[in-house]
Amino acid sequence: MMRILLFLATNVAIMVVISIVFSLLGLTGTLDAQGINLDLNALLVMSAVIGMTGSFISLAMSKWSAKQAMGVQIIDHPQNQTEQWLVNIVTKHAQQSGIGMPEVGIFQAPEANAFATGMNRNNALVAVSTGLLQHMSNDEIEAVLGHEITHVANGDMVTMALMQGVVNTFVYFFASIIGHIVDRVILQNERDHGIGYFITQMIAQIALGFLASMLVMWFSRYREFKADAGGARLAGRGKMISALRALQREYEPQDLPGQLAAFGINGSNAQKLFMSHPPLEERIAALQNIH
Repeated sequence: MMRILLFLATNVAIMVVISIVFSLLGLTGTLDAQGINLDLNALLVMSAVIGMTGSFISLAMSKWSAKQAMGVQIIDHPQNQTEQWLVNIVTKHAQQSGIGMPEVGIFQAPEANAFATGMNRNNALVAVSTGLLQHMSNDEIEAVLGHEITHVANGDMVTMALMQGVVNTFVYFFASIIGHIVDRVILQNERDHGIGYFITQMIAQIALGFLASMLVMWFSRYREFKADAGGARLAGRGKMISALRALQREYEPQDLPGQLAAFGINGSNAQKLFMSHPPLEERIAALQNIH
């Protein structure tokens, strides 16, 4: 609830700030003088509806989509010791984290991989790959599961959806303004929206979305450090570091697969701006510095 209230308060604050800035700069009057007659408040509301709707639909469908895309087999009734052990570890971590028991699943993949998803911290999904079970020790798997449970307990999936929705809102908002200016001022179109508006708005959305993704990726990297700390708290710091070292041995210098990957890759400084996960060495160093 607090996360939702903060989100709503942030959006109201942003709307107020934008209105004040536009008034101080005289932007509304300038646009009207050019014949644009753009209702900025209405545009912002419409942008919020467009930006948030897609983000929340994706969040609501996240468990179903993950199951379908990854071929996750849910462990309803453990069939062997490995499945029973996985369920037991997830149960222990969930209880320690104060969340409802997530669904536990396994998907076929040769790489060591895991993910958590779902729009409700008490009704989430945690899944591991067959490669993870084959390539990591029980202690390392326990740490990975602690990492994923921490994502769930922290509400990271919801927070990411909210942030993406806000980003989508303002990308659409400013892209629409740019499209209006090009259409009415440069191309001198006086009726409705011309083709110049739609082309310019689409290009502006792509360009602004590309830049805005750096903010989303920054937060994603930040939450990975938090999830690592949570995994260390639940399973032990040594086990968490060992799990990250195991990933280093398997993947570096190659890239880790997919956005559902549990852990990240190394890269140049420019590449890091668009990475959803920090370099493994940085994450290990952060854990080693925990006192």
